[in-house]
Amino acid sequence: MRILIKNGRLLNPADQTDAVLDLLTENNTILDIAGHIEEAAADTIIDADGCYVMPGLIDLHVHLRDPGLTYKETLETGTQAAAKGGFTTIVAMANTNPVIDTPDKLTAFYEHARGSSPIQVLQVGSVTKKMAGIELTDIGGLKEAGAPALSEDGKTVANAALFRQALNQAVQYDMLILDHCEDADIKGNGAINEGAVSQKLGLPGVPATAEDTITARDLLLAKETGARLHICHCSTAGSLDLIRHIKEFGARVSAEVCPHHFILSDEDIIPDDSNYKMAPPLRTRSDVTALIEGLKDGSIDVIATDHAPHAAHEKTADVTSAAFGIVGLETAVPLTISELVEKGHLTPLQMAEKMSYNPAQILNIHKGRLNIGSDADITIIDPAASYTIDKESFCSMGRNTPFHGRKVRGLVKTTINAGKIVYQHN
Repeated sequence: MRILIKNGRLLNPADQTDAVLDLLTENNTILDIAGHIEEAAADTIIDADGCYVMPGLIDLHVHLRDPGLTYKETLETGTQAAAKGGFTTIVAMANTNPVIDTPDKLTAFYEHARGSSPIQVLQVGSVTKKMAGIELTDIGGLKEAGAPALSEDGKTVANAALFRQALNQAVQYDMLILDHCEDADIKGNGAINEGAVSQKLGLPGVPATAEDTITARDLLLAKETGARLHICHCSTAGSLDLIRHIKEFGARVSAEVCPHHFILSDEDIIPDDSNYKMAPPLRTRSDVTALIEGLKDGSIDVIATDHAPHAAHEKTADVTSAAFGIVGLETAVPLTISELVEKGHLTPLQMAEKMSYNPAQILNIHKGRLNIGSDADITIIDPAASYTIDKESFCSMGRNTPFHGRKVRGLVKTTINAGKIVYQHN
């Protein structure tokens, strides 16, 4: 099977290519890239005139809820949402039911995914058994079973000595740690960012220090141990400053930010609407500005979604008791184009870097590039397409988004995974 993509703006961060070129795939390989490739060479032809042609997008931070929480999302609906959103590889968190904390559970997940997913799913293992923060998992066994990383996302390993031990073992097995930085004691029962808005709305607040203190702790531990540490969903200017500082010492540290954190602040929260409730919470407008600067100067390496679907009854009008989290797989591309690319904060090539090339480098997988011989994982986006986000059109079972009704530009037209078209608009 050969697919020819004609006239697209090819964006390849691996060699800084940004040019209108044709691209030809054969099965799961990019066969040729040139100024002109004859249409007779292909079985399927895609006219990408005016479109970005990027390496398949990679999301380092997704909650699939499968197994055990499939009333929120299933592997099938989550990966369909990912394909529609332009993602060809996603990294699934371990906070399922049961927690993915043994090689056997990881193997069972991959067997299920093999027949259910149109894209590649990399399943994370937990750092501690049952995510209880008491005893480490079999890190070597999880690595051998195919875990790309370890994470307790949704919570933090509170015991610093235990986390230090995990980092040392991660070095031994060359395992990446995806780190949710949040001090549960400082957070308390907080629902939104602590500040003027929480006081005005009469809601318990989450101080920025809940994030910053754990970020500082874990960055120092990563520097000491030499572990590969990735800071998830950075939301504060303080955490960003800490990340910048530790990188100057050559620590093997990377960081991500989510669209909701580089777009919305606590000033945007609509009272009694728990679609604005996430962990970490929406911070101040100055934090938003800082995060955008972090993306621009490279301090933040990745744009990820933290896709966190919930059932409708879990996102109630009672913000204090509602679940934390929003969906993001189907909105990340238009939000990034509308808020970062169109406003001149990132170039299209930098967008491809943050959403594909850098995640691949962090995972140490040979993806995120468009070169002859590379995997045929490709995302085609029309950056000029204008529309309104409609949560009722989502493939995801989750409808929990604060972006419903928002006018955006940037539409995923085609997603190609392993040389097969797995999503095509209309």
